[in-house]
Amino acid sequence: MLQYAQAPTPALEARLAELIACNIDHPARELMWGAPGTLLAACFLFEFTRNERWATLFRDTAQHLWNQLQWSDKHGCRFWTQGLYGKHVTYLDGVHGFVATASPLIRGRHLLDAEDWSRWQEAIENTVLRTATWEDNKVNWRAQLDSTVTSNDRLLMQFCHGAPGFVICLANLPDTTLDDILIAAGEAVWAAGPVAKGAALCHGTAGNGYTFLALYHRTKDAIWLDRARAFAMHSIHQSEADATRYGRLRYALWTGDLGVAVYLLDCLRGIPAFPTLDVFYPPHSVAV
Repeated sequence: MLQYAQAPTPALEARLAELIACNIDHPARELMWGAPGTLLAACFLFEFTRNERWATLFRDTAQHLWNQLQWSDKHGCRFWTQGLYGKHVTYLDGVHGFVATASPLIRGRHLLDAEDWSRWQEAIENTVLRTATWEDNKVNWRAQLDSTVTSNDRLLMQFCHGAPGFVICLANLPDTTLDDILIAAGEAVWAAGPVAKGAALCHGTAGNGYTFLALYHRTKDAIWLDRARAFAMHSIHQSEADATRYGRLRYALWTGDLGVAVYLLDCLRGIPAFPTLDVFYPPHSVAV
């Protein structure tokens, strides 16, 4: 995809289309390896080129994912199973789970028929509401559909498991049905404080900070921007402390200091532009 942005050719276009189409049956059914990830790729490519080929691949992948949804009588909601590392799991979260798949569907909803988007929206909102864990007017989500707080799947508070990923992935829903629960999730992230694991995006303070940028963008309430910037200052301290401890920075996007730098920039701009999830190609770029 990066090469195509720099020098688009018919051969590269055909190869990208082949990769997206061939991934439609991937058993992972999640953002990192499965069809939801290549669904996002198709969306980025359509935005970049306005070529209907990518819109068709987006719709085909979305329909296949709909057909793979399962229904839980116990929880009264739809869910996917993911085949990961030789196990079948039912993740709900913002990397491997349900809301990570919801994110590209929300982004590309204009490519779907109104009726198709309506059923997607109902399914997304229902699953999010029915799987929430409330406490003291704050909310978080367990890692898997059938896991419990007392099981090995603890309630975590990071982008890849827990409330931050839910807010970030769902912040662009077009109606207000989930506003109260998203705000309660943001309050839970703030109450939990910066992440002890470090400053990174995937499971660190910067990733959790995007919760507040997303809510600032959605609600226009300046308290969320103030909280995002407070997390930014803490992430700077964490990054510098780790650089001193290990003698170098960590040059990775999702798990290193590059992601922290992007977060700091977005805090200055006051926009939620989570890299590779919200942004892939530079704004205003157009493929030849």
